Formats: sequence, C-alpha cells, structure tokens
Amino acid sequence: MGPETADDAGVFRIGEGLALVETVDIITPLVDDPFTFGRIAAANALSDVYAMGGRPVTAMNLAFFPSCTLPAEVLREILAGGLDAVREAGASLVGGHTVEDHELKYGLAVTGLICPERVVRNSTARPGDRLVLTKPLGTGIVATALKVDMAPEAVVAEATRWMSGLNAAAGALMLECEASACTDVTGFGLIGHACEMARGGGVTLRFDRAAVPILPGVAELIADGLVPAGCYRNRDHYSPRVAATVTPDLLLPLFDPQTSGGLLISLSPAACDRFIATAADRGLFAVPVGEVLPPREQAVEIR
Repeated sequence: MGPETADDAGVFRIGEGLALVETVDIITPLVDDPFTFGRIAAANALSDVYAMGGRPVTAMNLAFFPSCTLPAEVLREILAGGLDAVREAGASLVGGHTVEDHELKYGLAVTGLICPERVVRNSTARPGDRLVLTKPLGTGIVATALKVDMAPEAVVAEATRWMSGLNAAAGALMLECEASACTDVTGFGLIGHACEMARGGGVTLRFDRAAVPILPGVAELIADGLVPAGCYRNRDHYSPRVAATVTPDLLLPLFDPQTSGGLLISLSPAACDRFIATAADRGLFAVPVGEVLPPREQAVEIR
C-alpha cells in the first residue's frame, strides 16, 4: 500500500501474515518547553502507525537544529521528550540524523508491524457506518494564540495534554471492534481528512457540527482573530467539496490543522456502540460525530 489513496502510512508485506507499516513526520515547535515539544512531535509521528492498525516497533530521530542560536541543552530536551513517547509506545529508538538548519524542526521515522489482513485503511468506509472521533479539535488555533502570547494558560495546558497523548489505546480498540476505515486528523483538518476518506471509499461523510468536540477556549480565540493560515488554506482548498448548513465561524475548527490529533474511525452501527461503551469503561475519549452515506453531490456534509 502506497500513496494512491493518501493512506496514513505505507505497508509492505515481508512474509506470510506479516508486513511493515512505515511513516515519517516532522513538525516545528508548538509549545515553549522543548521536552514537551519533543513528546508532541513523537506522538504525532507514531499516530500514523496506530491509524493503520499497526504496532510501532522502531523509531529514528530526525532533528533540524539551529546550533548557532540555541544551546545544545534544548536539543537534548527535545530528544528526551521524543524518547519518552517512543518508550511509552513500546518501541525502540534505534538512531537518527541531525541537520544544522536555520529553523528548528523535529520528528520521527517510525516502523511498525501489522497483519496484512487486518490493515485499516482510510479508503474503506461503508455506507451505513457511524463516525467516531477520539480527540477534540482546535490545537492549531491554540498554538497560533500561544505564538503571540494570547492563549490563556489553562487553554494551552489542555491542548498540550491532548497533543502529548498517544493514540495507542484507541487504535487497539479500533482493531477489537473491527473498524471499517480510519485516519488520524492532522494537517488537513477534520474536513480535509474526511474528504480523503470519502474520495477513497466512493462515499459521502456527514458530520453533526454540534457533536464534534472542540477544545475549550477555541471559540473565543477565533473571535479574537487567532486563526492559523493553514486553517484558511484548508478551507479554501476543501470548501468546494463540502455542503454545509452552519455559519463559517462554526466551520473553522473543522478546517483547523491539527498536530497529534485523534483518530477518525468508521464503524458499523453495532461496532460503534461497542467502541463507545468500551472506551467509556477504559477511560478513553470517544465521541460519535456523524455517519457514512452513499455518494452524494459533495464528499462531506456538515449539518
């Protein structure tokens, strides 16, 4: 499996019943603390393996560091944060590469293992399925506010908690419930990744805007004009594929580019009920946000 339907990771069969699942992701800093930034970047990269139904086994650091303007201690803390997430994932850090650059960037190349018969793709949602989201939206908007010191401390702390968390437990439960399809919500926003799912599966995804979870404080930040450029780029690119009956301001968080976002999972109605109930028992966040329809005029509908 390669880039044909914009799956979250590549899959390469290496033997009977066994395949590699491979991905790479690099981001620029979203928070001030270097350890936390490293952990968020690592969680973001690991997420693609979980979205495919895989288990991370190895990771390699990719660091771009301005050594002339930042002390080496910053890099050590970033790498320590990344290692913390890799260890929590049960994977091994086996090396990496550092480049001197004018802009700080960090991420991971991750290799996981997966059963070829149990790969969960983003292009296999079925009409009649229900849609579940496992993290709230709005991290891009919060990060933009943080850059100009206009984000309340409590709002930043909440967004950081979500970005630092792994999608491991949600990914495992997705496999238990035999999900039809999945993707993780990252740079293209919920609507962008939903458009990819719809295009790949030849379906339409309908969302209930009131059900979509948004981080606290995001509405106020939008009202203050603290919206990232990537949000507007996503809106401009994907709006022609969207039919919406809600106001533009209510749509903006759904275009917001996420970092280390949640899983958008498509499940049969019975499997969805099981997923939501089991998630509640295990203390996991899971919210039903919509449904999968036969193909309609637009790829995504928002009501």
